[in-house]
Amino acid sequence: MSTESHSRSIVKAVSYRILGSATTGLIFYVLTGKAGLSVGAGALDVVLKIGVYFVHERVWDRINFGRTRKAPEYEI
Repeated sequence: MSTESHSRSIVKAVSYRILGSATTGLIFYVLTGKAGLSVGAGALDVVLKIGVYFVHERVWDRINFGRTRKAPEYEI
């Protein structure tokens, strides 16, 4: 049975947040037309949601729901 490493969870969280925060910044810009507000919202979004995603990943790593067990592989 393999599990996700902490470093893998961090890299996944960062890559996902870059995409998500860019989307948030773009939405803010479209709605307000203010670049500074958009950048600030995107930056705050990155910081808060990376932490939330990391905790979410680590909790789900401890839950076996939906996982299947692999039979051990034997070398002959």
